[in-house]
Amino acid sequence: MKSLPQISEAEFEVMKIVWKYAPISTNEITERLVKTTTWNPKTIQTLIKRLVTKGALAYEKQSRVFVYTPLVDENEYIGQESRSFLNRFYNGNITSMLSAFIENEKLTENEISTLRSLLSKDSKKGD
Repeated sequence: MKSLPQISEAEFEVMKIVWKYAPISTNEITERLVKTTTWNPKTIQTLIKRLVTKGALAYEKQSRVFVYTPLVDENEYIGQESRSFLNRFYNGNITSMLSAFIENEKLTENEISTLRSLLSKDSKKGD
């Protein structure tokens, strides 16, 4: 498995926009993020540049506009972060993580049903 770049929380917000709307221009990224954050356009441009430097984004200049596409797959990145979280806080033990979550959170009947369904599907794979 290839190593993916380390992406900060702020950079992750930019990546979520790019993953959803790519190919997307600098102005479009900025327009979307100024609606949901308190960041100014220069901050957003800095975050975009960092992501290009880290190898998370590619860009192409189309006339006077820079258009960005992701070089990192969203599901692959989220999977890596999930594994990192699990290893860091629960020693890689998913049962401990789920137990802690269930004990500290109130789950709806729908969420419990969904979890049961997922676990049922996973147990059938092992057969």
